[in-house]
Amino acid sequence: GAQVSRPVSPRLGQKSGQMEADNSYTDEHLLCRISTMTTSALEELPATFTYTQALDAGLTHHRLYSLRDTGALEQVGRGLYRKADAELTDLDLLEVAKRAPEATICLLSALARHDLTDAIPARHDIALPRDKWHPHLGGVIRWHSFDRATFDMGRTTVPVDDTTTIGLYSAPRTIVDTYRLRNTAGSDVANEALRRWLRGGGQPAQLIAVAKAFPRAMPVLLHALEVLL
Repeated sequence: GAQVSRPVSPRLGQKSGQMEADNSYTDEHLLCRISTMTTSALEELPATFTYTQALDAGLTHHRLYSLRDTGALEQVGRGLYRKADAELTDLDLLEVAKRAPEATICLLSALARHDLTDAIPARHDIALPRDKWHPHLGGVIRWHSFDRATFDMGRTTVPVDDTTTIGLYSAPRTIVDTYRLRNTAGSDVANEALRRWLRGGGQPAQLIAVAKAFPRAMPVLLHALEVLL
């Protein structure tokens, strides 16, 4: 006689569909959890952070590189990252500040910061104490070694980003350094900086007070003051 096809068990059909639904839910739930964990870990980190800080916050090696490759993070230097939505800043100075906490903007770069020169430095002039190693960085940095005994004289700090600062020598200290190292900086640059500083209300006594710690700078500085005053 005629063959009668057996109906598919509704329970079996429901079970198969339920399994597919469960798998879909599990995948979506897992992705959602990973995304939430990543967001939470990033929120805990500062705008600029190291590889070690990222791992400590809960990011895995692969997730960190994935965020970099998708543009969510920018690699500032070796093992140093910055969030892509962070405020714009000078990434070279940022890397310097992270690698060398005592780093201090000096000479022509400091003069430019104090508006004492029209020159636009091609490289950042950065000083470190003479006993400190100069990091090998990707940025355009001109390193200078200053005596440890007078390194902190006239040293202030300026922000590089919301959590990072870098050293900056005051105008008087920078002018004295420019005369002291005039073979590097140039006498014309030193004289112009002094002229601008005096025109802006700077007092010779401030310069002389700093120059007392740098005997080599004192004679040439006094001569320049005599000419300009």
